[in-house]
Amino acid sequence: MQKRLKILTWHTHGSYLYYLTQAPHDFYVLSKPDRPPGYGGRCGHIPWGDNVIDLPVSEARDAQFDCILFQDDDQYLKDQYLYLSEAQRRLPKIYLEHDPPREHPTDMPHLVDDPSVLLVHVTHFNALMWNAGRTPTRVVEHGVLAPKDVSYRGDLARGLVVINNIKSRGRRLGGDIFERARSQVPLDLVGMGALEAGGIGEIEHAHLPAFSAQYRFFFNPIRYTSLGLAVIEAMMIGMPIVALATTEMATVVRNGVSGYADTDAGKLIERMQELIADPAHARQLGEGARRYARERFGIERFADDWDKTFRFVTQL
Repeated sequence: MQKRLKILTWHTHGSYLYYLTQAPHDFYVLSKPDRPPGYGGRCGHIPWGDNVIDLPVSEARDAQFDCILFQDDDQYLKDQYLYLSEAQRRLPKIYLEHDPPREHPTDMPHLVDDPSVLLVHVTHFNALMWNAGRTPTRVVEHGVLAPKDVSYRGDLARGLVVINNIKSRGRRLGGDIFERARSQVPLDLVGMGALEAGGIGEIEHAHLPAFSAQYRFFFNPIRYTSLGLAVIEAMMIGMPIVALATTEMATVVRNGVSGYADTDAGKLIERMQELIADPAHARQLGEGARRYARERFGIERFADDWDKTFRFVTQL
């Protein structure tokens, strides 16, 4: 029987961490007393497993680990020197990059420039665009748990948009496209900061699938970011997807099979209007989305990919 590994990491993206911890290892998640962003540890409404251990930063130096999994620049540049011993800093290290390059789409060098660190990307698009230099890379595509008790209904003739802080994040997250579409198609917005943008508000992660299932389709107006877990979660319950055909999304949505993707926002608005008028077509597309998501983004494949990645860097 293979050894369970002890992985030190941070609470950077809660839903991603939840799916990551489906891998058969123990995850020590750093925390601070006031639980600021990035240091939440084992907190919140997510149903963490017993393999997720809250680790105060003051105790990290005395703990035993097999691998360090960084997920943010400050963790790599500062935290490892503030909270870890010299011996711990010699452990096998992975940097999990959640995003595409921001400042320049093709020429931006990645922060990590170290042949002894493995740089893991969450999409092939992100890996394609980052200049990793001499740092070895691999891709572990997303995986999500499919809710067992939720399935698509689509009886509400409206579209759903799930984006955090869309008003403050502007064009990159497609705030202007959302407003344009909302003027022509009935759309509801949920997520952090949604109320400020005329939306409904935040829905807890555990309740989002059941809440989403009533909507006719899922609309993703984002121009440039990584592939959102909310999109995959929607596909998993059988929601059709309408999205800009940018970044990894261009490989996820098949026109006429699982939804519609295009770089012409006007065409997407027309497609959404068609779906509002034709619930049977929406259901057909949603079934295609569900089949594809379960084939490509199943949690078993994801957990196995991460298990292989951890064992690759640790040789354990």
